[in-house]
Amino acid sequence: MTLITSIIIFTLAMFVGIELITKVPVLLHTPLMSGSNAISGIIIIGALAAAGAGGTLGAVAGSIAVTAATINVVGGFLVTDRMLRMFRGKRK
Repeated sequence: MTLITSIIIFTLAMFVGIELITKVPVLLHTPLMSGSNAISGIIIIGALAAAGAGGTLGAVAGSIAVTAATINVVGGFLVTDRMLRMFRGKRK
């Protein structure tokens, strides 16, 4: 694939993603966040494999991917926990 083709696919994927995310009802945000955390966990495994299998460029790109996916997973769990705490009743 050429660079131009990759950029076009990436741009179209961004627009489709934005359209899908804005159409999600509020009640589905927590389950979807949990699903995206699972996907990010799988991305971490793939990024670790890419970091270990490639040369210098693969190691750098894999390390960046591991860092970004880890931040995404931790942030997702924090947001999910905060959202679930909002639904708990106040204890007396």
